[in-house]
Amino acid sequence: MTEKRDYRSTVFLPKTDFPMKAGLPQKEPGILARWQAEGIYRKTRDARVGREQFILHDGPPYANGDMHIGHALNHILKDMVVRTQTLLGKDAPYVPGWDCHGLPIEWKVEEEYRKKKKNKDEVPAEEFRAECRAYAQNWVNVQREQLKRLGINGDWDNPYLTMDFQAEATIVGELLKFAQNGMLYRGAKPVMWSPVEKTALAEAEVEYEDITSTQIDVAFEIVDSRCTAVRGARAVIWTTTPWTIPVNQALAYGPEVEYAVCRFGDRMGDHDRPAPEGSVLIAAGLVEQFAARVGFRVIPMQIIKGSDLAGTIARHPMHALGGFFAEPRPFLPGDFVTTESGTGLVHMAPDHGEDDFDLCKANGIGPKFAVEADGKYREDWPWLAGQGSVINPKFNAPDGPICSDLREAGGLLAASADYKHSYPHSWRSKAKVIYRCTPQWFVPMDKAMTHISPKSASENSWEAEGGAINPSEEGEFASPTLRAAALAAIAETRFVPDKGRNRIGAMVEGRPDWVLSRQRAWGVPITLFVDRKTGEYLVDEAVNERIINAVRAHGVDAWSDEAAQDLLGPDYDAEDYERVADILDVWFDSGSTHAFVLESGRWPDLLRPEGYTGPKADLYLEGSDQHRGWFQSSLLESCATRGHAPYKAVLTHGFTMDAKGFKMSKSLGNTISPLKVMETNGADIIRLWALSVDFTEDHRIGDEILKGVADQYRKLRNTLRYLLGALDGFEEAERIGVAEMPELERYVLALLGKLDATLREAVEAFDFNTYVRALLDFCNEDLSAFFFDIRKDCLYCDAHDDPKRRAYRTVLDTLFHALIRYAAPVIVFTAEETWQSRYPGESVHLLEWPEVPAAEADIDKWQELRSLRAAVTEAIEPLRREKIVGSSLAAEVTVPDTAPEADLAELFITAKVTRGQGEGVSVTPSHDHKCGRCWRHLPEVTEDGDLCARCDDVVGEVEAPA
Repeated sequence: MTEKRDYRSTVFLPKTDFPMKAGLPQKEPGILARWQAEGIYRKTRDARVGREQFILHDGPPYANGDMHIGHALNHILKDMVVRTQTLLGKDAPYVPGWDCHGLPIEWKVEEEYRKKKKNKDEVPAEEFRAECRAYAQNWVNVQREQLKRLGINGDWDNPYLTMDFQAEATIVGELLKFAQNGMLYRGAKPVMWSPVEKTALAEAEVEYEDITSTQIDVAFEIVDSRCTAVRGARAVIWTTTPWTIPVNQALAYGPEVEYAVCRFGDRMGDHDRPAPEGSVLIAAGLVEQFAARVGFRVIPMQIIKGSDLAGTIARHPMHALGGFFAEPRPFLPGDFVTTESGTGLVHMAPDHGEDDFDLCKANGIGPKFAVEADGKYREDWPWLAGQGSVINPKFNAPDGPICSDLREAGGLLAASADYKHSYPHSWRSKAKVIYRCTPQWFVPMDKAMTHISPKSASENSWEAEGGAINPSEEGEFASPTLRAAALAAIAETRFVPDKGRNRIGAMVEGRPDWVLSRQRAWGVPITLFVDRKTGEYLVDEAVNERIINAVRAHGVDAWSDEAAQDLLGPDYDAEDYERVADILDVWFDSGSTHAFVLESGRWPDLLRPEGYTGPKADLYLEGSDQHRGWFQSSLLESCATRGHAPYKAVLTHGFTMDAKGFKMSKSLGNTISPLKVMETNGADIIRLWALSVDFTEDHRIGDEILKGVADQYRKLRNTLRYLLGALDGFEEAERIGVAEMPELERYVLALLGKLDATLREAVEAFDFNTYVRALLDFCNEDLSAFFFDIRKDCLYCDAHDDPKRRAYRTVLDTLFHALIRYAAPVIVFTAEETWQSRYPGESVHLLEWPEVPAAEADIDKWQELRSLRAAVTEAIEPLRREKIVGSSLAAEVTVPDTAPEADLAELFITAKVTRGQGEGVSVTPSHDHKCGRCWRHLPEVTEDGDLCARCDDVVGEVEAPA
């Protein structure tokens, strides 16, 4: 037998040096170094000068720890926004920033002090602040390198820091705008307070956790009432904060609630306590709950209406102490009193509750400031002086000092440490917080802003007028309050997803006045001088200018007692003024970053054209928790000073959970470090994960999930690798026009056009999950499993200049230029590696969105053909498994006569296709011989291994003498 020739050397197989194995952890740092050396960010900016702007303002993370998975997700999303907008040809700069003031950094420095047994209060303030500044700068440097490693393209050499002197001066300037416009006041109101951190907290700094507290029922003896039925009875209140009883000043009742005067009956349960003496007053609907707590049957004797309690007076159970505790405790009507739990009577401590404060204030009862900053009662308080802390469970326990004293005084009817409920904690120290009334600085939400007036009655936007109300085109209008202006701005803002509008809207609608002051050391000072006689803060433009200039030159240390007279100048005596020592809520810092970053001119790329009015940022993008944090503080700051939101659109993402859907925590050991993921898989894998999930909701990450992402990456990389190999040696002379192409090529170009439209829509919607899914599906299903599979015979075996092969390679070139651009914002390192393999030199990231040639095709017809192709493949598979045929090329297929017209054998990659009368698909093995070069079974091949006519011609051309 004659040995058959091996024709592999005559087959035009793809050729490329682009490796199948990515090796991303080793390769990416080198690509990153080249980008830095070449100044890729600056090159990108220079290439877009004068184009339409798209400005994403970076929300500043805290500079106090390594990058975590939330940082990674957030910055990858921002990078995707900036890169896709840049790809569309827009001028889309990105300036990263950090929040450097406030409790997170100060707390970390204090922790180091505690380890060294040092006391922060014994260290000069300037020295302590210098340590905070150094700590923050260190973590800025660390996080910057970690974020750069993700492939984030930004102005990393010139980020914004809220602790820069210029930034601190701008923040001071923004605060003084509030002061000049009468939008600040000092008031004593209950605020969230951390006894551990000794400072007021914002709602955004508080998290809620389930705890078990002591619940107590306390009796207040009624000493006077117009309602004879209650005289001599004891009014019972129920509370889960026993520590507030020493600051009680009144009792609240519901005017519409029915109350019962009751006596005690038989013992309930296994105890030997004697029954309380006398009668008690509680809500009629809560008798059984109260009886269960006190351990005795409670028998109603007379029912009265709450309104009958008007004018009733009780006395504190500790009245024997005299002084404050001997003062009468009035009954006050409260619309917040319910009968859901407790006793239907609420004890009022205006120092420690918002409802308490408001009701007591309305009735001429003020706070007593009995609890100090550290949670202990002040030294001169007549009961429990110097004791606490009030958040200590032992202090509040049934056998603790409060309950013990109440029990001895005969006022404690029930106490048990078994009440489970949600309670606020500081998210930094994790300690419980309290409501504490202290003098603080506030921004009023419902005071008319006289410096803001409507532009017109038909417009829902506000314009700063710099002074009193000016007439508009429609006449004069009352100035909006800050709440009204903020709600109007929310209505005009685009939210992605849209539910964010309702979320932030509800928060703004119901929020109390903004507490600006904090009692800490590391932050921007509240730079106000308060007249010691009048209590009014000084408003003087010359003084303000000196303050701002001093902070610009020396930072926050410029605000000191030593500098007070110089700052006040010759017109005022420092002895007449109190220099406010509080610092600003750090949310005011970050809420002012739009003024520093987008308006100062330090980053010219971010400046809007002269004459531009309105929001300076196109987009703010952060986690959904920022509806009550940065989104809101920025909104309020900008509405109060500029009359509109600082942003046109707000995009929020959910939180990353572990693979089982649980919240990540170090204590559970279920955290996924992006740094470790990059070490093992590379940054492109974590980028692909971040852009594949539905980030608008909470989403998951884990080892198995990352394995799936890595598999998707490999398929995408192989698509790019195939394109590089198949286009080896492609030149412009080979290109062929769309009109000259076979129908299959025109169909694929039509699919590319659909993909292009889908991706453009996804970019506009910030729908990156759809963007990545569509890109991957196109590569896997339309190209690898369909187009490439069908045309491999043409690529490998047709003559170089065959029109069909030229058409195929022309489409491959079009696909390459489109896909590399589509993929570049997602897998930034791999896209660069791929581009450089074909076009060494300029970066892929300087390119713009591809121009996809228009091509018409009968999409419905091709969908029917693809469905039929799937049915044929399924029908051939049993014959392959049973080794009746070696491949689909050895099969002959019969399909329904209704099948659309096409070269079905080529489409199905079979030996022959016959149209039959039946509905299904049938398969038989081919009896034709196999071509030794293309492996097709054809009637013209006389013996296995011989060549078909096409291959014979091509081999002749290949082997012809040059």
